Amino acid sequence: MMPLTYASAGQENVIKRVAGKPEVRQHLETMGFVVGAIITVISSVNGNLIVNVKNTRVALDQQLANKIMI
Repeated sequence: MMPLTYASAGQENVIKRVAGKPEVRQHLETMGFVVGAIITVISSVNGNLIVNVKNTRVALDQQLANKIMI
């Protein structure tokens, strides 16, 4: 397992774990970041990511991206 910030752009990955406080996990889960979901990194700038999850593009800062394990 590794944090989402280490994923290569364009490669599909499967979410294996979502870490953090319950409020943070709930926030990520409502955006579609659930265990088993397929996620693709579209672009990365200074650790901030634009990802595609469930056919939706979402921007994540580095802090939130580190809580998503693939």
